[in-house]
Amino acid sequence: MILTKQYRCIHSSSCQCTKGHLSEDVIFLVFQQLNWNPKLIATLSCVCKWFDDLAKRVLWKEFCRARAPKMMLDLQSSGSHSVDGNWRALGKLLIYCSGCTKGGLFNSIQIPGHFVYRTRFSRTSGRSFLLPQCRTDVLYVSDPCEHLDQGEEGDVGFFRGIFKSFSISKVRKMLIKRKAQLHPTEVCPYCKAKLWSMLQAKMIPQSASCRLGAYEDCVEYYVCLNGHVLGICTLLPLSDSEEASELE
Repeated sequence: MILTKQYRCIHSSSCQCTKGHLSEDVIFLVFQQLNWNPKLIATLSCVCKWFDDLAKRVLWKEFCRARAPKMMLDLQSSGSHSVDGNWRALGKLLIYCSGCTKGGLFNSIQIPGHFVYRTRFSRTSGRSFLLPQCRTDVLYVSDPCEHLDQGEEGDVGFFRGIFKSFSISKVRKMLIKRKAQLHPTEVCPYCKAKLWSMLQAKMIPQSASCRLGAYEDCVEYYVCLNGHVLGICTLLPLSDSEEASELE
């Protein structure tokens, strides 16, 4: 892939980059050999605005394609060359569990955000998080990231996801029709957009708790204006037989 569009450094007059950059196609080939390492992409983004722009337009996009190729192909199957939000936000969503802070979205406990090595996202699982009248929408949802023994809260799971073409989805139309209120202070940890509470809008079906392996009344999730999903649940305890199989 040859990238012809190039930019001058737009950081500042004192920036070392004013003397010139490697061409974009060279940087592309370097990161291709590095298998689109997300930590190195993030580091490059901090050098100056030129590199940050390149990472946003190209490198995070290629990282997403390498990490979840089938999902990316589906998200772009409508002909769009981008996704709702931006590629950096989606890249972060693929590898980062946002956790929660006391007084935040899920205000009962404090669990720091952290990176995860690999997470499976499923379109089939996503259907379980949608009301029957919205199940023509496409939603990819991750397996829960488990945080065990959280005191009175028990075993907690965090999940995240993304809608395809959220701006024209039935979920968004229903949220607007029901006059759902955006959260007054909190924003999406992935793209900084405002958030709707699906619990407050009464749009979380019982099938979500079955899919997560969670208590029925202990599932909560938000969706932002760009279609990113973040949620929490209280996981059901393993049975004796399940615990035994895990130890084998």
